[in-house]
Amino acid sequence: MSVMKRFIPFVKSNPTVAVIRMQGTIASGTRGTLSDASLRPLLEKAFRKGKPVAVALEINSPGGSPVQSSLIGARIRRLSEETEIPVYAFVEDVAASGGYWIASAADEIYADQASILGSIGVISAGFGAHVFLQRQGIERRVYTAGKSKSMLDPFRPENEEDVARLNRLLGQLHETFITQVKTGRGDRLADNPDLYTGEIWVGQGAVDVGLADALGHLIPAMKDRFGDKTEFRRYEQRRPLLSRLGATMAKDALGAIEDRAEFARYGL
Repeated sequence: MSVMKRFIPFVKSNPTVAVIRMQGTIASGTRGTLSDASLRPLLEKAFRKGKPVAVALEINSPGGSPVQSSLIGARIRRLSEETEIPVYAFVEDVAASGGYWIASAADEIYADQASILGSIGVISAGFGAHVFLQRQGIERRVYTAGKSKSMLDPFRPENEEDVARLNRLLGQLHETFITQVKTGRGDRLADNPDLYTGEIWVGQGAVDVGLADALGHLIPAMKDRFGDKTEFRRYEQRRPLLSRLGATMAKDALGAIEDRAEFARYGL
């Protein structure tokens, strides 16, 4: 019946909320992760197809690439302003780091009482294998033009100048992240010194410090706002049934391990 209403003059259709699911880590070029390129067609359809009264984001992400997080968040805000359609974020297990960066692009953020939010910080992790190589009698040889070209080579001893340079870069990214959160959340944020230290909050605690607006779940919250007859149109990334053989399968397996490790950081 609701489908026929759209084609009958003077008959008002039920309000529709477009729902986009954002599940997984944030990275560019890895299948099964969230990126601006993979989400672009979904976001365009969600905002522009069928004149929805709102776009709802189902977010379950421990974070990832700061650049992709920024691109996705900027695209959400741009589409919202162009179409004049409000955006509501609903956090499932976690919206941390880049996941929260994306959530902060919404007009309002809802969370479950057990959801994890925050981790407003930047991390860079690696390893050092130079001692192992020395014990095996292996010599690392690197030739560069430009003293900064080989920075933090894991097969060479750590260089204090490289570490200082990395810390400057991380500091710049952190400030960009903080600016995004402050722009998105405004005066709803509490005056809490721990907000930007990488700390995380759970459920009501996230609401208390202004990282979320309320506890709530997508369908009841949207029906409470737009009426019991609200309908939902879902958009989700399609995942292939079978992975291709060879290097791609190995890459997908490694990506799955990294994805699991990111969620494990938050006890999930």
